[in-house]
Amino acid sequence: MIKILNQNRQTIAHLKNAFRIGYEKRLNELWFASFSLPLDDTNVAKCEPFNFVEITDDMTGENIGLFRIEPSRTIRNESAGVVEFELYHVFSTLLDDVLFGYHQTTNWTTTQNIDYILSQQTTKHWRRGNVAFTRYFSYKYENENGLLAPMYAIPQPFDKEYQWTYNTQYYPWTVGLEELSTKVTCEVRYAKNMREIERQVETNGVVNRIYALGAGEGVNQLSIRDANNGVPYLEDAVSVAKYGRKSYVWVDRRFEDAQSLKDNAADLLNKWKQPKVVYKVKAADLSVLTGSSIDKFTEGALVRIVDPDFGVITQRIHVVKKPDITGAPGEIELEIGSMVEGVHTTLVDAEKKIRVNEAYTQGSTNILNYDYNDNADANHPATLDIWIPNDLVNINELNLTYKLEKFRAYSQATLGGGSTTVTSSAGGGTVKSTSSGGGQTTSAGGSNTLTSSSGGNSTQTSSFVSPGFFVYSSPPVGVGTGTIPSFNEHNHAVEITDDRLGHNHTVSIPAHNHTVNTPAHTHTVSNHTHSITIEDHSHNITIPDHTHDLKFGIYELGSLPNSVTIKVDGNTVPVTANQAQEINLIPYLAKDGSGKVTRGTWHRVEIKPSGLARVTASAVSRLFVSSHIGGTY
Repeated sequence: MIKILNQNRQTIAHLKNAFRIGYEKRLNELWFASFSLPLDDTNVAKCEPFNFVEITDDMTGENIGLFRIEPSRTIRNESAGVVEFELYHVFSTLLDDVLFGYHQTTNWTTTQNIDYILSQQTTKHWRRGNVAFTRYFSYKYENENGLLAPMYAIPQPFDKEYQWTYNTQYYPWTVGLEELSTKVTCEVRYAKNMREIERQVETNGVVNRIYALGAGEGVNQLSIRDANNGVPYLEDAVSVAKYGRKSYVWVDRRFEDAQSLKDNAADLLNKWKQPKVVYKVKAADLSVLTGSSIDKFTEGALVRIVDPDFGVITQRIHVVKKPDITGAPGEIELEIGSMVEGVHTTLVDAEKKIRVNEAYTQGSTNILNYDYNDNADANHPATLDIWIPNDLVNINELNLTYKLEKFRAYSQATLGGGSTTVTSSAGGGTVKSTSSGGGQTTSAGGSNTLTSSSGGNSTQTSSFVSPGFFVYSSPPVGVGTGTIPSFNEHNHAVEITDDRLGHNHTVSIPAHNHTVNTPAHTHTVSNHTHSITIEDHSHNITIPDHTHDLKFGIYELGSLPNSVTIKVDGNTVPVTANQAQEINLIPYLAKDGSGKVTRGTWHRVEIKPSGLARVTASAVSRLFVSSHIGGTY
C-alpha cells in the first residue's frame, strides 16, 4: 500500500492503482524506492515533488519506510500512458541544509557529533535515537552542501561494523547508530530458497601498499612517518608476492595524529589486500510462509550461503531489494559482501567530492603573536613591527590588545661631581629669646657643709732674707684708746748690713678642718627680656667631586597617564583608553592599489601614552599561507 502525504505530513491520498512498487535498502547508504501510476489516475496531481510517500509491504505487513518524491518520469506509448516516480528515503531531508563556512569539533563523543549535525537543521525533521558507540574524534567541515555526507562520515573511522537505523513512524523522525551483530541470523541455501547466485571478484580494488596522509597540505601535511620508523606507507608482503604491488594514496584530513592515521590505514590495508568478492543472490522470501527468522533477510544481517559449487560462505548482507512487492512479492534480491567500501568506490566518491573540494581552502591558517612589554612615553612610543611576506595568501585577522601599567625603574642614584652652593643670600635680624622673667629660683637653701675632712699638719719655711733696707708701715699707735697719745702715721726703716743677720721663718700648721654655715635662702630674678642681633650674611658650601653608588630595585610611579594615541602605518586608530581588547587593525594597515594589505614590507603599530607608563601589548594575526616552498626542517 502506498500513502501520499503533503509537506505538512498530512495524508492526502491512497494510491490503489499504483504498480511496480519496489524498494532498495542499502546498508549505511540512502535508500531508494519507486512506483508507477496510470497517466489518467486522478492522484497523479497529488504526487508533487517533495511530497512524502509511505510504503507498506502488503504481503509481510512490514512498514518499509517513509520516502520523498524526487524526480519523476512520464512515458507515453501506444498501449498506455504511465508516470514513473522515483523516491529517496526521508533521511535525504538532511540535504536541504548546508554547513556554511568552517565548522570544527574537537575530541567530542559520537553522540555529541551527531547532535551537532542535527542541530544545523533549519526544520527539525530528525532527532537522535540510541547511539551504541562512544568514540572521541575531531571533525572538520567547510561549506558542505547538505548535512547528509557529514552525518554518514561520523562513524567511518570506527574499527567496528555499524548500522544506521531509522524510525519514520513518529515525528520528529529518529535516527540511531547501532553495532552490527556477529551472529548468523539468516541463510540462503541451494535447492531451498536460492534461485540464482552470481559471484563477482573485483580485482581492481586490490591495494597492498597504502600511502596515508592526514590533515594539512603541501610539505606540512600529516603522514605516518613519525609513527612508522620514517616510512610513509604500509605494505602487505604476502599480497604483494601474490598479486604484485598495488599502491594507493589514501587521504583523510580528519586525522591530526600520526598513530591514529597509521591504525586506520592498517585496517584499510587488511580489507583491501585481497580481491573483493561480491555475491549477488536471487532468492525466495519464505519468511511469510515459514514464520522463521532464518528466512528473513534484512540489510546488515550476517547470512550463511550454502552452495554445492561455492561451498559455505558467511558474509554480510549489503543490499536488500524487492523489485515489485505487488507483482512479485516473493522475489528478493540480495547483494552480499563486505560492507566496507573498496578502493574503486572510494575513487568514485572522490570524484563526487571534487566540487566540494573546490570550496575548501588550499593552504593553512597560522596564528602569530607580536608582543611588547616595556616603558614608553609621549616621545618614545611602544612599537610593534610586523613583517608581511610576499607569498602570504590572505590576512584573516590582525587584532590588538593592550594595557597601561605604572612606569617602572630599576635603580635609584646618579653619578656627579662637586660644586659650590650658596645656602642663603641674606640673613640676620633680632630674635627675642624671652618675653618675661623673674621669680624664685629655689624655695630653700643653706646647710652646714664640711669643705675638707682634714687640713694643716704641715710646716712652711720661708726662704733666706739677704741684707738691705726693709721698710715697715704701721697705723698710728694708740689711736682712739684714750690712754696713749696720738702720733701721726709713720714708717720705720731698718738696714741690715750683716749677712749673718739673714734668716728664715718656719710656720707649723696643725691638722684642722673648716666648716661653712649657709643659711636657708632664695634667689629672685627680676622680669626682663633678651635680644640677639644677627647681622645680614650668607653661607657658602663647597662639595668636592664625588660619585654615588647605585641602589638597585624595582620602583613604580604612583599614577597612570590619562590617554594613549594608537597609530597603524601612520593611520590613527580612534581608541584612547588606557586598555582595550581585540581592536581590529585591518582597516588601518597600508594597502596597495588593489586594496590588499601590502606584502613584502614591515607594518608598524605605535602605542603612545600621554605620559610615563609601562605598555603591555599583543598583536595577534591569523595568516593564511600556502606551503609549497621550503623544506621540513
